[in-house]
Amino acid sequence: MQNPAASEGRPIRVVLVTGLSGAGRTTSLKALEDAEFEAVDNLPLSLLPALLAPRPGDANGHRIAIGIDTRTRDFTPQRLTAELEALRNRSDIALTLVFLDCDTDVLIRRFTETRRRHPLAMDRPVADGIRTERGMLAPLREQADVTIDTSRLSTADFKRVFSEQLGFSEGGELTVTVTSFSFRRGLPREADMVFDVRFLRNPHYDEALRPLDGRDAAVADYVAEDPDFAAFYDRLVGFLTPLMPRFRAEGKSYVTIAIGCTGGRHRSVFVAERVARELKAGGLAVTLLHRDVDRSGQD
Repeated sequence: MQNPAASEGRPIRVVLVTGLSGAGRTTSLKALEDAEFEAVDNLPLSLLPALLAPRPGDANGHRIAIGIDTRTRDFTPQRLTAELEALRNRSDIALTLVFLDCDTDVLIRRFTETRRRHPLAMDRPVADGIRTERGMLAPLREQADVTIDTSRLSTADFKRVFSEQLGFSEGGELTVTVTSFSFRRGLPREADMVFDVRFLRNPHYDEALRPLDGRDAAVADYVAEDPDFAAFYDRLVGFLTPLMPRFRAEGKSYVTIAIGCTGGRHRSVFVAERVARELKAGGLAVTLLHRDVDRSGQD
């Protein structure tokens, strides 16, 4: 039986959100509701085929968001993988699998602050449950179309990044996220391109500049006066600028550019600020994030 949406050329868009408990599934479903998706959370896997069964009267281009994780009744990664494969083989459905990831220490803090129990650690330490769940969900992370690390994102930033990466941010054009980060705290998992600016002179060793960050004029001037900065920056912008229209032409909705230094406070912040301004001046929609700027540590 053919779905009317398929016959009119606009399949039902299905976004299935999974990932680690506490990583932000509820927030993501609210963002999807704001984008006019019909949202269903913790749907038993046995009911998934019935929810998405072709039926007359479906709206053309209907949008459905589904939240599924280890708390879902009859959940196993193998069963969900089988259901995903069946959905991907249907011409009347455009499926996007979103995996929400998060650092273990951040998840522990979230569960502690909310006084919630981890679903896989009802009588054990939270860390044990997170470790078990991370291993259980690893196959789904590999299959994900979009992976978002929510560790350092505020709720507002998460909603914005989520909307951009799903391609329903306002305007529908290519959206570029430029983020600074600390190499000591790991690479941003969502990054498409990573640039290392640890070779630039380090304001951390100037006692007057140490408390400041790369958004302060004194730090910006200090880094910009590095003899190698101008040539590096010109080449960086010269590399990035022609890539953006090519990404847009390929139908890519978002690109994340990550710029890192040792502590994520001075050099990477300054360069990220400059790059974001440059790309925005070229007419691109740009989101600027500083993942580690407010965390203590050596730059």
